Amino acid sequence: MTVPKPSPLSPLPALIFSARWLQLPLYLGLIVAQGVYVVLFVKELWHLMHDALRLSEQAIMLIVLGLIDVVMISNLLIMVIVGGYETFVSRLRLEGHPDQPEWLSHVNASVLKVKLAMAIIGISSIHLLKSFIEAGAIGGGLPFCTPDLIAQATAEIATGAGRGCTMVTASGVMWQTIIHCVFIASAIGIAWTDRLMSGINGSRERAEAH
Repeated sequence: MTVPKPSPLSPLPALIFSARWLQLPLYLGLIVAQGVYVVLFVKELWHLMHDALRLSEQAIMLIVLGLIDVVMISNLLIMVIVGGYETFVSRLRLEGHPDQPEWLSHVNASVLKVKLAMAIIGISSIHLLKSFIEAGAIGGGLPFCTPDLIAQATAEIATGAGRGCTMVTASGVMWQTIIHCVFIASAIGIAWTDRLMSGINGSRERAEAH
């Protein structure tokens, strides 16, 4: 059984439909950004390996959390690049490929939106955890880091003197927590709306079938 060929589009619909290829440079730019994050990961990993014997446990933990943060942002980029291109530009035709992502087989705009929301929550969680770890310095009375204090603290820590400074404040941690909760509420709202719309569409299709 031969599949009938689609009839060619008239000029105006063809032009409008071809406009989707204008997104191609955007996805190529995200691939470049992915490469930048790979360089950043290698740089932070080298810093961890080079200074592992001199760093405190808290400093090592913060660097590892930074590496996890880079990985999660890279995962977000991959989802946007692959899923966005597949959804809005053109088929990648990965059916049967052994490395086809499991989620790509049923990706659509709604699924991609929910997955991106969950990835953003994960990234926000890492940043919030880093702030919680650094917040221990607030109770120690350390001053907030300014460019001058950062230079001074770096010199003092190198000589084994000084107490350093902190990059977080109590109000900053509070606002990060509030924003993180807003991200969670937004993701729940997106997932609930998507489930509601799926139920409506399913009911409509069953009614049309009868």
